[in-house]
Amino acid sequence: MTARRPLLTAVAAGTLLSAVWFVPSANASDDRPAPAARQQARQTPVPTAELALADTGSVDTTPYVFGGVAFVAAGGALVTAAVRKQRTAAR
Repeated sequence: MTARRPLLTAVAAGTLLSAVWFVPSANASDDRPAPAARQQARQTPVPTAELALADTGSVDTTPYVFGGVAFVAAGGALVTAAVRKQRTAAR
């Protein structure tokens, strides 16, 4: 049973990575050509107040950095605990 455990872990990890690979991205770009009505609407002048609504400044990445560091630390702690447990069981 212990020889199959790494194989099952590898299969589970590969399945998870394959599933994440096919998750659609959050791009807001439109690759399709615009119909004539939408092209004409885009050519009409837009007041500057409407354009300023989307200008929010830079993205705050602080929570993502702290979250990433926390996950890496948790993973390292789990690996360290597993190695220690394996070494003490082998004695």
